[in-house]
Amino acid sequence: MLDKRRLLQSAAAATAALCLPAWAQDAARANARAAAGGAAWPTKPLRILVGFPAGSSPDLAARAIAEPLAKLLGHPVVVENKPGASGNTAADLVAKSRDDHTIGALINGNLTIARLLNSSTPFDPEKDFAPVGLIGTAPLVLTVSDKAVGSTPAELLLWARNLGTEAKYGTPGNGTVGHLGMELLKMRTSIRATHAPFNGNPQVIAAMLKNEVQIALLPPALAMAQVRAGKLKAIGVTSPDRSPLVNELPTLREADVRGADLEIWTALAAPSTLPDAAVDRLNAALDQVLRAPDVNQALLKAGWQARAGSAAALAKRMRSDTTTLGGVILMRGIKEAA
Repeated sequence: MLDKRRLLQSAAAATAALCLPAWAQDAARANARAAAGGAAWPTKPLRILVGFPAGSSPDLAARAIAEPLAKLLGHPVVVENKPGASGNTAADLVAKSRDDHTIGALINGNLTIARLLNSSTPFDPEKDFAPVGLIGTAPLVLTVSDKAVGSTPAELLLWARNLGTEAKYGTPGNGTVGHLGMELLKMRTSIRATHAPFNGNPQVIAAMLKNEVQIALLPPALAMAQVRAGKLKAIGVTSPDRSPLVNELPTLREADVRGADLEIWTALAAPSTLPDAAVDRLNAALDQVLRAPDVNQALLKAGWQARAGSAAALAKRMRSDTTTLGGVILMRGIKEAA
């Protein structure tokens, strides 16, 4: 009787697979095999916690993958927004979850340098999470005032250097990626601009339009709206390679700035207690989802370049970013604003 029931379960799963898009059928067949073999995860709906409000870019990334993941895993996937503390509120809830069905769509700050910026952070990025896989990455755009002299990246960088300490660079606050990225750039170039923190990137842009600050590292969508309108100038992107989000911009590497590669990213992470088999299954499903053209387009629209990859690759990136940005934090004595 048991073998007959398993056979029926396998047949039902295989039939359901025919209703899925072609990109999902391999994973659906794997699910059918797992069901026939008695695999038990997941057994109920999954929650993806996001540390930012609905409509934010991390939220949109999570929602782009939720429904396709649900189809592959055979259970609903629900996105829940838990904003606060630059995403650390959600990260803490994920780290402490023990239901084996709560995961997080977390940003690089949560999974790398959170405790280096604030020793009272209630979780340890290295010990409390099981990396699942990247969702998407994005560069930052090194942007300068429209008063900047020059048109090529080399000319604009020379202008920024020649301003010396009279120049100001704007960021959305202490310890943000814009802050750490600019301090990394200062370490790799002769730029000496002083830090001017604001409450958010819209305020940074407003100050740049008034020439109250002259330099900033901005997300592509925000930067390019002003650059294309002729109100700001863009030097280049911080990613190692040109980005499909801003194809027209060179990398800073192309302007001979070395050692300043930096990307923002969002990734799926689970509590460290999630069994390895569940992490592997979730990573395989995520990999399938991120290879779907419609998901790629949804992520691009939300400001992310899809980045399928292994859990090990995410763990390696977490260690690398922690080392690079942790060095900036320690050398510059940066602490998160109270």
